[in-house]
Parts: sequence; C-alpha cells; structure tokens
Amino acid sequence: MLETGWISILPPLIAIVLALITKEVYSSLLLGVVSGMIIYVAAAHEPFVAVFSRLFDMMAAKIADNSYMIIFLALLWAVITLIGKSGGTAAYGRWAQKKLKTKRATRLATALLGVLIFIDDGFNCLTIGTVMRPIYDRQRLSREKLAYIVDATAAPICIIAPVSSWAVAVASEVSETNGFHVFLSTIPYNLYALLTILMVAFVCVTGLDFGKMKRAEARAASEGPDEPAAESADEQPAEAAKGTVLDLALPILVLIVCAILGMAYVGGFFRGVPFSQAIGENPTAGLSLGAFAGLVTAFAMYIPRRIMKLKTFITSIVSGIGSIVPPMLILILSWSLGGVCREMIGTGEFISGFVSSAQLPLQLLPFFVFVIAAVMSFSMGTSWGTFGMLIPIVTMICQAAGGSGLLIPALGATLAGAVYGDHCSPISDTTILASTGAQCEHIRHVETQIPYATLVAVICAVGYLIVGFTGMPWIGLAAGAALLIAAMLVLNKRTAKA
Repeated sequence: MLETGWISILPPLIAIVLALITKEVYSSLLLGVVSGMIIYVAAAHEPFVAVFSRLFDMMAAKIADNSYMIIFLALLWAVITLIGKSGGTAAYGRWAQKKLKTKRATRLATALLGVLIFIDDGFNCLTIGTVMRPIYDRQRLSREKLAYIVDATAAPICIIAPVSSWAVAVASEVSETNGFHVFLSTIPYNLYALLTILMVAFVCVTGLDFGKMKRAEARAASEGPDEPAAESADEQPAEAAKGTVLDLALPILVLIVCAILGMAYVGGFFRGVPFSQAIGENPTAGLSLGAFAGLVTAFAMYIPRRIMKLKTFITSIVSGIGSIVPPMLILILSWSLGGVCREMIGTGEFISGFVSSAQLPLQLLPFFVFVIAAVMSFSMGTSWGTFGMLIPIVTMICQAAGGSGLLIPALGATLAGAVYGDHCSPISDTTILASTGAQCEHIRHVETQIPYATLVAVICAVGYLIVGFTGMPWIGLAAGAALLIAAMLVLNKRTAKA
C-alpha cells in the first residue's frame, strides 16, 4: 500500500459528488475506482495501462471474496420470481378479501405482511401492493395509503432483518472479520428503520393522518379509487389460478428456517461451536443453503402439481437471476472503491491523521453521518450505493479516533440515513415499485409519503444527538418515539383545522 496524502480522498469524493450531480450511481462509482487506480499507478510509477489491469484485478478479487453473497442473491431472486409466477400471491389476495372486514384490519394486515416478507424490498412492494389493492379499493381506502404502508415496510424492515439480501450486502461492506456480527450490532442504532415501523403501526391502529395523505384518504372515502383495479387473479398467468397461499408461504418459510440452520451448520454449531459465534462464521454460505432449499421446495411444490411447466420454471429462474444484476453491479463497484482506498492508496491513514489532529467532537459523528447519508440517498435514490460509499469512510474515521465504541453507532446512523432516501426518494426503485404495485400515480405517492418519512428523519437526527452523547440507543429511540407520537397528534389536529 502507498501513502498518497490528501489526494487519497479524491476517489470517494469524486464518486459521491458525481452521484449527487448526475443522479447516476454506476458511472459515478466506476469513475471513483478508476481515479483511485490512476493515483496508485502514478505514485508507483507504473505504465498507464496498469490502471485497467489493476482495476480488473481488484474487481475479480472482490467478486471472489464475496462469491457466496453473489450466489445467495441469485438464488434468492430466483425463488422470489418463482413464487410470483406460481400464483401464491394471487391466492393470498383472494383469501384476504374474505377475511378482512374493517379498514383497521386491512391496514394492519398490510403492515403485517410487509413485516413477514422481509427477504427483499422489491419483492415486498410488488407482492403486497398487488394482492391488497382490490381490498383497499373495495373499502374505499386510498391507494396512497397502501403505497405508503408497502414502502414503509420494505427497506426499513429489510435493513434490520438478519435473513435478507440487505443484511448480506451490509455485512460484505464492513471491513471487519465478522461483518455479520457488526450488522446485527447496528440494529438498535438504526433509529430510522425502528421509528418508521412505529409510525406505520401508529397510523394503522389509529387511522390518524396529516397533510396530503389525510386529504387523499378523505377523497378515497367519498369518491372511491380513480379507476377500478383489476382483480389479482385476472392479472396472473393462467397457471396462477392453481396457486394457493401455501405456494407463497412454504418456500419462504423453508428458506428462512434452512438459512438459519445453514448458518449454524457452516459455522460449526453442530460440532460444538456456540450458536452466536457459528451464525457469524460464514453467514453467506449458510444463507445460500437456505435459498437453495427454498428453490428445491418450490420445485417440489409446483412441478408435480403442474402449477407451472418445467420450461417455465427454468426460465423464471433465469429471469430472477437477471433482475439482480443492477444492484449487484453497485455492490461490485463499491467493494472495489473500498478496496482501492483501504488497500492501495492509504485513504484510511490520511483520514486517521486528519481526525487525530483536528480533534473533532466525535459525539456529533452519528448525527453528521446520518444527515450526510440521508441527503446522499435521497439525491441518488439508492441506499446500497450510499452505504457502499460511506461505510468504508465511516469505518476509517472511527478507526482513526482510536475507539471501537464509535463504529457501531456511526454505522447504524449510516444505514439509517441510507434507508431514508431509499424509502422516499422519487427516483428510488423501491418508491417506484411501491407506487406500481399499488397502482397509485407516482407523484401522488411521493408527495403524500415524503412528509411522513421526513418527519421520522428529523426526529431521528435529534435521536442521534442523544445517542452520540449518551452512547445508549434505547434512550434516543425512546425520546424519538415520544416526539413522533406527539408530532403526529399535533399535525393531525392542524390538518383538520386547515
């Protein structure tokens, strides 16, 4: 590794600034990695062509280091695609229409389904929006409310679920030996995710709203939906009519159970290793076993019963794997950017010296990190790209401060800020999928959801000030919960008077 001084901070800065300006994360990350390689090659007096050879060497090394994660994500999306194709989601929709009689029950069922389908946010949005929309229309609940509940139980749930594509992505970004344990440790510090879940529960139980969401609910109650929604069964292929709720539930249940058992097995739990240690030994390998078990379960359920033909089964797997390519590219590029900064040009050493000499008030670090991550993710519309850029920098800052106690709160704040943008940015794929699944006009979903998400974000910022000075996430969470409920009550009354 070479020490290149202040110039070593240019690659991450280039990636972040370009992403904010262009709203395009792929080219921004790539140019960040290339600039880092140029700095290294120039400092090492190597020929210019070495920029590209070292670039591909770094990418290949990072793909090899994270090969199990790539396998897991591919298998996971294959299972997700098969479940949708089987008609299990349509069957759940038909079942729910018969069971849900009140608006409160419908809202709570939507939120509960969002909590249960935690393995991927995109699958969450499309599945729940599709199956619940006819019920919302029938009960004259607004599609804006459906889109909000779906969106608010997508990324915020996935980012705190140990068995999810998000957990593996975050763990792979942490430059610690046991990134999975680090991820688990950040959950209490992810105030945005936890308070968003509280917000959804409060709204579902009380029915209280404010701002444009309240007006959308009033319009739906008096006028009904803008246009009639097609029934779930009509939107599915012919084979989907044969699907049952079990076709949705059993593959997911098997995946989750086998993923936990797989992590324990790979880590040596059945050979005497403590469970808490075993699941963090090689979590992606265990998760891959669980995803494969879900795939085998889907095959055993769908093919013998002729839910789908073998050719359809295989093409669905290929289609599912293809859909994971875009986020996977973000991960590979962010892994490479972190690698060139940490392993080649000495970005960490420079930041370490700067932090040590500047004597910054480290108690404010969680607050500043949260605000920066929130602005970045909202501007770019990607949480994976945001934490992919920030986690290496935050890790190096915390290491420079000489105290490991700073790392977990700062990483929790990073993930929280990243999820805010993914939750409500107009260009976020999750936001787009939520409005698509609910068949809600995209701009209506955005303008009704942003006040809710931003209210939670502002309260989170206060919570991170408390966490920074106390070091106790539960104090910040309790204060945030009290502020959130009080704010909702006040805003509801003000909207009623307006």
